[in-house]
Amino acid sequence: MAIEERFSVRTDLALEAHEMNVESDPAQKGHDGVNVTEEQLDDIKLTYVKVDPEGADRIGKKAGNYITIESQAIRKQDTKMQVKVSTCLSKQIKKLLADNDIKDTDRCLIVGLGNHRVTPDAIGPFAIDELVVTSHLFELQPETVAEGYRNVSAVTPGVMGITGIETSDMIHGIIHETDPDFVIAIDALASRSINRLNTTIQLSDTGIHPGSGVGNKRKEISKETYGIPVFSIGVPTVVDAVTITNDAIDYVLKHFGREWREKDRPSNALSPALNPFEKRKQLTEEDLPSEEQSQAVLGMLGTLKEAEKRQLIKEVLTPLGHNLMVTPKEVDSFVEDMAHLVSAGINGALHPVIEDGDAQSYTKF
Repeated sequence: MAIEERFSVRTDLALEAHEMNVESDPAQKGHDGVNVTEEQLDDIKLTYVKVDPEGADRIGKKAGNYITIESQAIRKQDTKMQVKVSTCLSKQIKKLLADNDIKDTDRCLIVGLGNHRVTPDAIGPFAIDELVVTSHLFELQPETVAEGYRNVSAVTPGVMGITGIETSDMIHGIIHETDPDFVIAIDALASRSINRLNTTIQLSDTGIHPGSGVGNKRKEISKETYGIPVFSIGVPTVVDAVTITNDAIDYVLKHFGREWREKDRPSNALSPALNPFEKRKQLTEEDLPSEEQSQAVLGMLGTLKEAEKRQLIKEVLTPLGHNLMVTPKEVDSFVEDMAHLVSAGINGALHPVIEDGDAQSYTKF
């Protein structure tokens, strides 16, 4: 039975869907049709998720390859680290294209999905504005195109609520007229974790469902739909109120768990003094108290398992219309920076003449 049938938490990340499946049934770890490998590059965490047909049924994500890049570079506004993340993104895009037999001469259509009027949904349109587009030059002035540039076109189709046209149908018409060899779609996603908002980039070769992040699925944009490879690049910018509430409860428990642990520490034990802000930042899973202690703090709520707790919160909030989609208050700068990082990564991946993570492209930070 797929996890969505048991309990539905909004997430577009294959890694999170797999984590949820394992949490619900730990015995499935390593036997659920999902292969996960991790790699650490300085402060960048790379996770490769390969989903086979059996795994697709279990976690509710299409079979294929997913690459997750996690870094705090955007949240910390660390320019040097953003260049490293962009370089990493560029290399992973190249790897994904090579694994799907995309040649350097193949023509690319890049689609910036989303609504430019809604900031958390504007990563696609913002990224399109900074891409190196060359298809018009290849067609009209091929002699002016230097070595090392690929034939690239780009479009921002908008959203159905503004255009009145199904986004997938619009892209289908563009593909029919321009005849690209493959498509890259950029979109905002939803996460089940506050910590992954504006810190994570997911690449996949499975295509994408526009609007899925806010529970408004439209026709999918995929190889099955268009007959050519479709790759997606997504960034989580929103979580739902169930996630916010659940995480807040966990942070309360971790706070008490740490206080109890510090209280039980021998008086002669050496431990650095932490101010409240530092203690809040460093709360980890190890700080969670025992079930008895959790019950002492929250009563019956403290005894619920993760899925049961989320289900209860959802059942309470949904009838009231309070299960909102939430985004950080700094979303304006986060989205602008992330869109710039994504566009730089794509430019470096598609045009060999552009150096990966070219520092000149980050002067706007």
